[in-house]
Amino acid sequence: MVKLTRIYTRGGDKGETSLGDGTRVAKHDRRVAAYGTVDEANAAIGLARLRLARDRKSDAMLARIQNDLFDLGADLCTPSTGRKARGALRVTDAQVTRLEREIDALNAGLQPLESFVLPGGTAAAAYLHLARTVMRRAEREITALAAAEPVSPAAVKYANRLSDLLFVLARHCNAKGKRDVLWVPGATR
Repeated sequence: MVKLTRIYTRGGDKGETSLGDGTRVAKHDRRVAAYGTVDEANAAIGLARLRLARDRKSDAMLARIQNDLFDLGADLCTPSTGRKARGALRVTDAQVTRLEREIDALNAGLQPLESFVLPGGTAAAAYLHLARTVMRRAEREITALAAAEPVSPAAVKYANRLSDLLFVLARHCNAKGKRDVLWVPGATR
């Protein structure tokens, strides 16, 4: 468990931070960018949850996902080739499978798509679309990191599935797709 007694340490005052294994890297390091963007997605999900107070099932799903995102951040901040790689917290395939089951269950009740969906509709859906786009950026950061050094395959899959789940959940919050705002190609010419 993590125990914080001081919030500031001055350790980052020169533009560096410590990874999970104690290695010092620049704050703009690919690994830091990846888990930092995961943290941004988590914050955006927190905003979406404010709009889901009446939908306890969706709120509980997102609460679990927020915890998963800390797991993902822990996975990303501890290099698999570092000195603390053994025993490090890693995202699991079971977490990915759970997202897939939730996507399938949500999607089963939605109207079929007839166009691309614009972010909007209900407030909850708009916030979920914001979280989805931040998670897509996190996915790009994670895959860029994975192109340069080893990253857990489950971490990459989790990021990809989560953005899919956020899309489907946004549609669910739009009266199961009935209140989706659809793109009309060329409508504003």
